Amino acid sequence: MPEQHALLSASAAHRWLTCTRAPRLEETLPETRSEYADEGRLAHAIAELRLRKQYTDPMGQKAFNEKLNDLKQNPLYSNEMMSHVDTYFDYIANLVYSFPSQPYVAIEKRLDYSEYAPEGFGTGDCIIISGTDLYVIDFKYGKGVPVSAENNPQMKLYALGAYLESSFLFNIEKVTMVIVQPRLDNISESTISIDELLAWGESIRPIAQKAYNGEGESVIGEHCRFCRAKALCRARAEFNTSIDTSRSPHLLTDEEAGQLLERAKDLKAWAADLEDYVFGAIMGGKDIPGWKVVEGRSVRQFSNVDEAFDTLKQNGIDEAMLYERKPITLTNVEKLLGKTKFNELLKDYVTKSEGKPTLVPASDKREPLKRPNAQDDFGK
Repeated sequence: MPEQHALLSASAAHRWLTCTRAPRLEETLPETRSEYADEGRLAHAIAELRLRKQYTDPMGQKAFNEKLNDLKQNPLYSNEMMSHVDTYFDYIANLVYSFPSQPYVAIEKRLDYSEYAPEGFGTGDCIIISGTDLYVIDFKYGKGVPVSAENNPQMKLYALGAYLESSFLFNIEKVTMVIVQPRLDNISESTISIDELLAWGESIRPIAQKAYNGEGESVIGEHCRFCRAKALCRARAEFNTSIDTSRSPHLLTDEEAGQLLERAKDLKAWAADLEDYVFGAIMGGKDIPGWKVVEGRSVRQFSNVDEAFDTLKQNGIDEAMLYERKPITLTNVEKLLGKTKFNELLKDYVTKSEGKPTLVPASDKREPLKRPNAQDDFGK
């Protein structure tokens, strides 16, 4: 059965709360799958199986092992994946055991927040209620960028859905939203009162209605990154093709240089998005004026490397000349051993160098590097 997604999905809330046109534009375009998404689904399936056995659906060890082994047959499975699932599992176990009595636990719970966003629903990875405390925990397997639970609209929508379903049974006073992102060693927590959560829900209600109706303005920004309409969005095209450099007759000011660099970064990403779209459209049978798909450069390779090398050895070529011996990378060693075993055996052999100075937008949360001062070098 195909996965169901709400038009106003919680995972895309950061987008439709800013660009209310996005959901209806995306609706006109097909969804795509990626290996990264499939990898995340597999990690979630393993985590769900382990948590259900522990908290909600007791099963015998034999039945559990059979189900787990079925999941391990997936070519995307690795020992590293199980290690990261362990981190998520351990966080929940430690939280559950910290309460004086057994809390309410729900795994992969469908959450309805349609009272605030039309037809809105999503799936909470783990919901825990103890006394007056509600915990909403999200397992993120991605390793692109660290995700914060602080003021996170996806987590707030999940929290609204969990509260609406459970408030008639539990006297909930505050909610703690947690993101566990083990591949980046990131566990982010944020706690707010239920009054704050409900006030936020009221504040987004008119925005959500506008997004559901497909009204408002298209707004360009970082949120475009995962939008299905990012390649064909006319507002983004106009943004990236209307660069004004006429204000200064000869040289750009520093302010203009900064503004144009910000624009150029999205222009580069937009060009790549357009290329992906046009390539996919042509391969799907469409004609795109001015473009065609041709066969790329071919690469020579042995049809049977073992037989080819045997021939060389029989003709006097030393076997040592045919192979390169080099150590695998630290990352691949960690994948081979799993994170726990890796740290147990090798943590004393690991060093971490300072990162190379990197230019990022001012909105980046990292502290700026201390810049050199000429007086430090030459004295006052």
